Amino acid sequence: MPATLVAEHVSSVALSVPAVSVEDLSNGERAVALYASDLPDGYCYKRGDEAHLVAWIIQGATRVGLDRLRYIAALEAGFRRFRARNSVTAEQERAHAERFPNPERDQRAGELASLVTLSVSMSDEARERGLRFLLDGPCPECGDTRQVWACWAVDVDADWYEEGYGPCSLCGGAA
Repeated sequence: MPATLVAEHVSSVALSVPAVSVEDLSNGERAVALYASDLPDGYCYKRGDEAHLVAWIIQGATRVGLDRLRYIAALEAGFRRFRARNSVTAEQERAHAERFPNPERDQRAGELASLVTLSVSMSDEARERGLRFLLDGPCPECGDTRQVWACWAVDVDADWYEEGYGPCSLCGGAA
């Protein structure tokens, strides 16, 4: 079963979660935290609202927990990567819809997380973590072998091509 964003009330988990710093969260983690927070569905950003957004990010991260937040953000990054290439499987689509049942809120949380990044920088570790992704189910291109058989161009001008296995262009070896 995919991870979902149903979380306990903040007061019941606040004592067991370490302090959350927005600087230590990647953009994807910030988006997941905003989705899980009390951010109003109809919220419209106004200049100077960064403090409210940061508070909602901390609230959402506290609700979900850092480990789970990072896991869900990595799954979301994998979904977005495959959606950009029109390669989303039905299993990935279903799992994403279970995690984020409100698509408008999901999109708005991502937009606002990007906006926060303009005023609150990310640590190098968070930036690196933001590049990682996970997939719901196997890669549709390589079946999780991380390699595909193809004709690879070595030198197009010399008409030199080689056949063989190479890295999967979709998953690139996501683990």
